[in-house]
Amino acid sequence: MQVAIIAITGNGARLGEVLQQGMPGSRIFVIEKHAGTACEAFSEPVPALISRLWPEFGGFVCIMATGIVVRCIAPLLQAKDRDPAVVVLDDAGKFAVSLLSGHLGGANALAKSCASLTGCTPVVTTATDANDLPSFDLLAKENGWVIDDLSRVKVLNALLLEDKEIAVADPTGRVKSYCAGRGNLTFVADAEEAAASGAAGGVLVTNRTLGPNLDPQRTLVLRPVDLHLGVGCNRGTAAEEIEAVVTRNLELLGLSLKSVKCLASARAKEDEAGLLAFAAKLGVPLLFFDNDELNAVSVPSPPSAHAMAAIGARGVAEPAALLASGGGTLIMKKVKDGNVTLAVAQDKTKDSHTDDADEADNRGLI
Repeated sequence: MQVAIIAITGNGARLGEVLQQGMPGSRIFVIEKHAGTACEAFSEPVPALISRLWPEFGGFVCIMATGIVVRCIAPLLQAKDRDPAVVVLDDAGKFAVSLLSGHLGGANALAKSCASLTGCTPVVTTATDANDLPSFDLLAKENGWVIDDLSRVKVLNALLLEDKEIAVADPTGRVKSYCAGRGNLTFVADAEEAAASGAAGGVLVTNRTLGPNLDPQRTLVLRPVDLHLGVGCNRGTAAEEIEAVVTRNLELLGLSLKSVKCLASARAKEDEAGLLAFAAKLGVPLLFFDNDELNAVSVPSPPSAHAMAAIGARGVAEPAALLASGGGTLIMKKVKDGNVTLAVAQDKTKDSHTDDADEADNRGLI
């Protein structure tokens, strides 16, 4: 996280310099009359400065009154999963207050770092932290999981605070390890058992789509991002066709589009407009591999005469998916659908609750 440290007094500038020295990559902005040689001087109003810096930084440490900061950031706020961390230090260096984006933005951890560097007291007011309870949004952030519906975090955290039973289906074991006995959690085998448990709420760690028996209002779904899509296509294939093929086949597998980690293809497709546009819409990286890399991968499907004639590779979708997964498991072999070929690989360490390869095999997809 790149942090902007902002100070408007002489003592604040001294505190800011201490923080900057202990936070590699941070930058310190000090009002002109108090700026030292290590500072970036500013003369504009503080609200204008923060507004200008807001898109550039993942965290802000403001050494000034809390009221000033609240008024400055209020017009800039968007959502708890998009706003940066904001921490406020008083001019005397007594307290470091986690003001905004405590969990997902990292403000709670930033406040504690400020306290460690300056000797002040960290002030963290999020209810789960105050009651030494786990936080499901922080758990998701630490593991790189996607939260299916952010509004459910509030619901499940409320159940934690009320000591209500929560059924957890997590094949990774990371929820149990993270919670370490905190909270009234019952660990079950799968989503079906969670639905039948009678618990007040549920937490599911899965890349799969959900069945009809779960209460969506009281179920928090945390999605591992572990699916790699190998995609081949004819020249000029539209993004809409690629999207339709991907959506249709993931639905057949019962897998969530939110668990897609990347798209992968042959180097010859680097300028394929439809493929580039679909990756951009999905918001995932698009990886390209050279022919010699693709041809070195052992895959279940026979060589493609069409791919060999077109680009010099024996195949694209399957080897690209496996290469992108870094030695993962092919859970859907190549499917030819219109102008698109698609294969799906999953990370070697799987976070989904069923053996997807076996299920795909049962469906005749492998």
